[in-house]
Amino acid sequence: MARRTSGLDKWFGAEAGSRLPGTVARVRELTFHPAFTLKNPNKVYALLGSFGGNQVNFHAADGSGYGFMSEQILALDPINPQLAARMARNFERWKRFEPKRQGLMKAALEQVAALHALSKETTEVVIKSLS
Repeated sequence: MARRTSGLDKWFGAEAGSRLPGTVARVRELTFHPAFTLKNPNKVYALLGSFGGNQVNFHAADGSGYGFMSEQILALDPINPQLAARMARNFERWKRFEPKRQGLMKAALEQVAALHALSKETTEVVIKSLS
């Protein structure tokens, strides 16, 4: 059965997929929107999943997209480890980027890996990505 998408989820996705400057800050702001919760997988996919696919702002040259996503993975992991692991997969291809972004992505992965209480699911994705 196909997943139904609400108008609000479409809006979250559109905001998260924006190529405009300031999108990282906007997506961070939307994590405090009354309709957004890490406890709702559809909302997480709509906002964070869409942001992870944003080739411009997830991969912002200053690393802010990576830092934001690693924070969200750490917040999501105790609530929904499978979904946190899915979001961590946004970092799997870090070795394919130029050296600066490789370093920023690897640092974000290492930040997630440093949490000792990380779930088995997320740990597996992070460790595999780092190897």
